[in-house]
Amino acid sequence: MSNVQEKLFYKISDVCKITGLEAYVIRFWETEFPTLHPRKSKGNQRIYIKKEIDLILEIKRLLYQEKLTIAGARKRLRQPADKTPKADTHQTLSIIKKELEELLHLLN
Repeated sequence: MSNVQEKLFYKISDVCKITGLEAYVIRFWETEFPTLHPRKSKGNQRIYIKKEIDLILEIKRLLYQEKLTIAGARKRLRQPADKTPKADTHQTLSIIKKELEELLHLLN
């Protein structure tokens, strides 16, 4: 969002431009992700803050890049931020250890 003018509040049309998503997708995600709950203005328009836009971008990354299901993305968002990298690191180290053991076996 660094190339976007910082504002206090964003309308859904602004969020669509920033995220590259259609409004109906964002509205649907609001029903699926309880933490995504924008305020509404007096005119009943959705009003988003930067934190909510960051959450939308993270949901988009989880669904479109990591190919998680909505349930999987919801679960991942509930995990503490430092838990996922540890799991990935542990798995990577286990693979490296196994490959090194196989290499050692070949050398002997």
